[in-house]
This record gives sequence, C-alpha cells and structure tokens, in this order.
Amino acid sequence: MTHILDDLLWRGLVAQSTDQRALRAALDAGGVRYYCGFDPTAPSLHVGNLVQILTLRRLQDAGHLPVVVVGGATGLIGDPKPDAERTLNPKEVVAGWVGRIRAQIEPYLRFAGPGAALMVDNLEWTAELSAIDLLRDVGRHFRVSRMLAKEAVSARLVSEAGISYTEFSYQVLQALDFLELYRRHGVTLQTGGSDQWGNLTAGTDLIRRVEGVVVHALATPLITKADGTKFGKTESGTVWLDPSMTSPFAFFQFWLNADDRDVLGYLRVFSLRPRSELEALAEAQRERPAARVAQRALAEELTTLVHGPVECAHVVAASRALFGEGELSDVDPLTLAASLQELPVVHTVGPTPPLVELLATTGLAPSRSAARRMVRQGGAYLNNVKVTDEEYVPDVGDLLAGRWLVLRRGRRNLAAVDVGASSR
Repeated sequence: MTHILDDLLWRGLVAQSTDQRALRAALDAGGVRYYCGFDPTAPSLHVGNLVQILTLRRLQDAGHLPVVVVGGATGLIGDPKPDAERTLNPKEVVAGWVGRIRAQIEPYLRFAGPGAALMVDNLEWTAELSAIDLLRDVGRHFRVSRMLAKEAVSARLVSEAGISYTEFSYQVLQALDFLELYRRHGVTLQTGGSDQWGNLTAGTDLIRRVEGVVVHALATPLITKADGTKFGKTESGTVWLDPSMTSPFAFFQFWLNADDRDVLGYLRVFSLRPRSELEALAEAQRERPAARVAQRALAEELTTLVHGPVECAHVVAASRALFGEGELSDVDPLTLAASLQELPVVHTVGPTPPLVELLATTGLAPSRSAARRMVRQGGAYLNNVKVTDEEYVPDVGDLLAGRWLVLRRGRRNLAAVDVGASSR
C-alpha cells in the first residue's frame, strides 16, 4: 500500500512541509491527530476549499485522526488578503455561517466509529480570553520582526491599503489554535494552503516555545490555471459548494470545461481514485484528447461527491440533452432551468417572435437574413429538432417546462429563450 506522504507527493499536494523525515516517521507510527481550519468569511465554501477538505479525507482514510476547526473567532477578523482590508462581518452573521460551513464539511469525513473526526469552533477558547491574557500569555512569544516577514503581511505593508493591527494579529490567533488543539486533543500536524505557510509555522514555533515539543506543518500548493486566470472563478464569479449559490449544473460545467493543460493535474489533486485509475485516464486522454474523457470523469466524480449521485445524474442528462444526445423534454425542470441560465438568455413578453428573429436576438445569427440562410442550409435547431421553415413561429407546444425554448446553431452553439409572459 502506498504511504500517505508518497501519495500526497505524487499528487502534487505538498508545496512545503516542516522536517519531512520527522513527519514521515510520525505518520508511520500511526494515528496522528491533525487539523485544518476554515474561516466563515462567506456563507459557503468554494471549490478551492476542496483541496483542504480532500487532504483531510485522504489522511483519515490512511488511518489518521482529523480535527476540523470552523473559525467562529478567526472568521470575525479574517486572514489578511494581499491587496485590501477585509470587511468585518457582524457577529451574528458569522455565527450563522459557522453552522452552514460545518454542515458542508461533515459529509466528507467520518465522525463516528474508529478514527472518528472532531469538529470544533475556535471561539470556544478565545471568547473568554481577555486582551491582557492574550498579550501576556501568547503575544510575548512572538517577535514583531518575524511577524512582519510573513508574506501576506509584507505584501500589505507596501500596498496603498496598508494593514490594520486587527489583521496583523491574525497569525497570533491561528497559532493559538494549534497550541490549544495540541493541549486539548493532542494535535501534532496542521495542514493548509501554501499562502498560509507563515501562519502554520507561527503555530509550530509557539508550541515549541511554550511546550518544548516539535510538531509538524504541511502546506498544499495554490491551484493555478494554465491560461493565467484564477482557479475557481468563471465569468459569473466564484464556484461555490452551496447549490443555491452555484447550481450543480454550473458546478459540473466548471470541471467539464477544464483546459486540457490543467485537467490531469486537477484529477490528481481532487479525485479520490487510486493512482492506477488516474494513470489509465491520463493515457486515454493523451490518446483521444477530443473525447475529453478526463474532463468528464472529473466532472462526474466531483459533482457526485459534492451534490450527490442523483443530482449528478440530472446534470449529466441535461448536459447531453443540450447538445442533442438526449430528449430535452425528459430533463428535470429545475435542472433544465439551471442549465439554461448558463447560456445566453433572451427574455420575451407578448407573442412569441418568429424563429429567425430569435436566432438573431440571441446572437446565434448576426442578422435576420443570416438566420434565414442558416435555416435554409439546415443549421438551425429548436429544442434539438432541425427547423427548415424560414417562417416558423414557436408555439405553446414547443415550450419546455412551460417556459423555455432552446436554440442551437450547428453542434455546439446554444442559446435559450425565456418566454415569460408571452401568449401561449
């Protein structure tokens, strides 16, 4: 069986670590209690957070013991961003987000039986901590010169925004988390993103100074895209795990649309498949790149993992039907609506316009005359049915779920019409 550290290295999930030989020895001894923190600075986690969630999962599957910290305290402050001060959210809002994020993380880990995970809120040990106690008992172990050298802090110091004492102190609170978790639960390893490295090592340093014990830190790399754009972002914004913020269809499409240059790396990072299966997928992708087998495998696995097999089946059916590989009328109405919102959408009120006008209005044709030519040449489709009548006017019988029309030019150019209050 592959050693968990070797598996993480093969997957490209180790950007930095403290003494790797000592960490390997600790993992070999078994039953390492480790933790990762998630701050409730938004009502949902996003796809980037899956890197940490799945790292927790991999370590638990290897026999180690996860502790999840949902930061009800640190979430009130927020880790310093590289370019601007965070907005401080009201306490009651952050408390609500704590509950939402706890519920999002729970399905990925085992919280019962042998090796059960723990989930805690760092407000437990900071709520009653006075400013004097924090400064005397914790702050005295930090050297300002080292705090200033932290990457996020140094970036802010030279920016126009500067940095407040509030955000500057964030690393003290995160280090305190590691110390408290070591004392309360025997935690000896913290994981996090490489942008957190300064905060991770602040914790290992604090435990060494206070307890005289050597503990470990492991940082995963930040995920990047070959085209230079930010991972986890689309034209419509952040890709969230909450289905009310990013629909399962849009989530599926995010992975399905992965660049060929990125997808094999994404599979290593995000897939729970064993190495042998990933290597087979990589070979299939190299042999038939146009088939996008790696993208489809990734999209189906991640959508099933995050949204469940039933929702994944719905979005797969919708995705296929949109491109003529299934009946649009058979697609679940809610999934259909979500999928069509990802297309260019034109809203109409009143009598439904002729098809050629809709083709031009949606941008599938540059003009009505071009739309007529498209219809004559057999390149126009309404709800996956080829239309050859240049005068065709959609009627109530064409409406999908009583509301939608799907237009297609050729094989892959799509648009939707929301008929709205049109006469039916």
